[in-house]
Amino acid sequence: MSDIPIVAQSLSKTYNGKVKAVDDVSFEVKPGEAFGFLGPNGAGKTTTVSMLSAGLRPTQGRAIIDGLDVSVAPETIKRRIGVIFQESTADGDLTGRENLEIAAGCYGIGASEARSRANELIALMQLQDASDRPSKTYSGGMRRRLELAVGLVHRPKILFLDEPTLGLDPQGRAGFWSFIQKLRQETGLTVFVTTHYLDEADSMCERIAIIDYGKIVATGTPNELKDRLGGDVVNLRTAVGAPDVSELIRRLPGVVDIQRQDGTYRAKVQSG
Repeated sequence: MSDIPIVAQSLSKTYNGKVKAVDDVSFEVKPGEAFGFLGPNGAGKTTTVSMLSAGLRPTQGRAIIDGLDVSVAPETIKRRIGVIFQESTADGDLTGRENLEIAAGCYGIGASEARSRANELIALMQLQDASDRPSKTYSGGMRRRLELAVGLVHRPKILFLDEPTLGLDPQGRAGFWSFIQKLRQETGLTVFVTTHYLDEADSMCERIAIIDYGKIVATGTPNELKDRLGGDVVNLRTAVGAPDVSELIRRLPGVVDIQRQDGTYRAKVQSG
């Protein structure tokens, strides 16, 4: 088990003795994998991340990170992981460079090495032109890239991302994920990401667990989950006055079901 970066064993968290935020959750994340934790707001995603990253003690079960039990060695684990939260954590009155150097100092990295790592991450995240400006002047996408850099300054092997692109526009989201993919390719980083964006989980993650009301309801690759849920939906529209072609569509290979309304056809298919 020590070579498995993230292991959750029957993790549960109950608040006030009655509100069960996470209910008997178990899964493993493989080395170098991007694992998506998908679910609506309030499903238990952030609570799970908090337990895995030693920010919250489980009511029941175990979280094992990089071979260590989170409940036994929380401080050691915090030094081995990076965490990017939903909320902005950068100090807006400090420059991007200062945010990075102070974060490095918190991990016991010396001043010279901290400057070197800050320069390296500033270049990687394409923040050179803004590195000496207060981070409160950054755009949303730039702040997220800075926070990603802060989370990586101590060179963790495992990165937790909790709704990392919440509030970003599509261009900002795409830019953020391109940096994550580059890091994974270059360093073999293991990534655990919570999101409620279906497209992110589909395109960025090798495997996905879907959580709802604190319980995992499905786990698998994006394609496995889509196949299990009935495949894709294709919408078709014919010209005004065209005859009903429902039966023609129904006979096409891979079509599971077809519905027609006012010249629009909604076809359930095995693969879009």
